[in-house]
Amino acid sequence: MFSRFTNIINALQALDKIYSNSEMVRKTLRCLPRSWMLKVTAIEEAKNLSVLPLKDLLGSLMTHELSMQKKDDDEEKEKKKKKIVALKSSLIEDSEDDDDDEELALITRKFKKFLASKK
Repeated sequence: MFSRFTNIINALQALDKIYSNSEMVRKTLRCLPRSWMLKVTAIEEAKNLSVLPLKDLLGSLMTHELSMQKKDDDEEKEKKKKKIVALKSSLIEDSEDDDDDEELALITRKFKKFLASKK
């Protein structure tokens, strides 16, 4: 984004339209997406935009972008760490195991309720 912005500013300078540093800082902050509004507000309140160099603004924005990316990567790793529980099933064709089938059905129902409560 910054390289496109610089190219536009340079092209405008060739056409004798010169922007001050504070105008460029304000234009840069205005063009950021909604997800950056918290950072924009923090910069506007913490720093004097009329004397803030454009390079310092760029450094601050790049640092924020890297920290957001790191946080997203950490959240993705946490999701991958969650273990998936899988049960093996087997088919028993013995009629004497009716009691075992009832116990298995009870355990299965309780397990389903447990999983539903975890979601």
